Amino acid sequence: MKKSITTFLKHPTKDISNRSANPPVIRASTILFNTMQELYNHEKKIKKHQKVSHYSYGRYGSSTTIELENILKELEKAYHIFLTGTGFGGVALAIMSLCRPGDEILVSDNVYGPTKEISEKLLKEFKVSAIFYDPDSFDDLKRKITKKTKMILVENPGSNTFEFQDLSKIVNLAKRKKIYTFLDNTWGTPLYLKPLKLGFDMSFSSATKYFSGHSDAMGGSLAVNKRVFKKVMFFYKLSGYRMSADEAYLIIRGLRTLDIRLNQHYENTKTVINFLKKQKKIKEILFPHKPSSKNYKLWKKYYKGATGLFSVVIKSKSKNSVIKFVNSLKLFGIGYSWGGFESLAILQELRVKKKNDYIEGRNFFRFKKDEHIVRLHIGLEDPKDLIYDLRQALKYIK
Repeated sequence: MKKSITTFLKHPTKDISNRSANPPVIRASTILFNTMQELYNHEKKIKKHQKVSHYSYGRYGSSTTIELENILKELEKAYHIFLTGTGFGGVALAIMSLCRPGDEILVSDNVYGPTKEISEKLLKEFKVSAIFYDPDSFDDLKRKITKKTKMILVENPGSNTFEFQDLSKIVNLAKRKKIYTFLDNTWGTPLYLKPLKLGFDMSFSSATKYFSGHSDAMGGSLAVNKRVFKKVMFFYKLSGYRMSADEAYLIIRGLRTLDIRLNQHYENTKTVINFLKKQKKIKEILFPHKPSSKNYKLWKKYYKGATGLFSVVIKSKSKNSVIKFVNSLKLFGIGYSWGGFESLAILQELRVKKKNDYIEGRNFFRFKKDEHIVRLHIGLEDPKDLIYDLRQALKYIK
């Protein structure tokens, strides 16, 4: 029987032996076998990428993490899923598996801060050059490709400034040049975009965000195609980048309601944006809500839906008044991350500045004087209450 994705998420895994609706949490380091031959045969199965219910050693995961891998494999339409202890661990796994001294990596300038830091600072120490391109310019990306380019790392959309890129163009160019491709798909999730089906080699999601949905678990999911599987598996086994059984259990629990939550996040976001676009103190809303915009057209071209994260550009001569706006919000928590049930707000410091040889901020985003970016994550509260909260806080902006 063919199931819709909505039905699949409600019935992906059960504990048959204990008759539980949820899988057991298996914490394991040593995995026992009856004979040496059984152990050898099991390792051969894993090497041949055959389906198994457990690994041969706890460093690779347990039966609980395998259950999560199977769910995400179906969601992503992937050859294999690698689970990491944090979201950023998945980014590091992809880069460290494929890049070697003398290589160049092209990185979208709108990437997550730590991704920029590992690309620009750590890779430099391994003689790998990171070159940043303008996410609003495919020509800039194309110009910067050289014979040394090993990987193109894309975040779409950027989780602060929300540029949408023409993904098929990037994939087609990379295939012609035999360059690996990586897409950070945390915002859209594989529910709304399947990067591997578009032709990307790797699709990444921070499971900390929408997969978990409850702000109580951390993890990363790196979905790969057959082309890169062996290289990533080699580094994965040696590095010890793996997710705990407890985190996997929580993320499986969160995935049961992923479709319902994402739909509500988006409905709430549309309501809040309809309020914000009428506010004089909000200069611009960085979200694909205008049908006439380039970002809207690229969003509609590739995505089946949208989620609850966006930014607003506030024009003010007083940065302190923008800080006061954020501080005065009562229903929006102030903190990093997003994708949970609660609404969040944070002032983003994105202007370029040097810090210990690492360039923080953005090189290509067009900041004007007295412009400030506040990122909002719209949670699952009543949007009327969120609007009331935003209205009372906006009065502090001078």
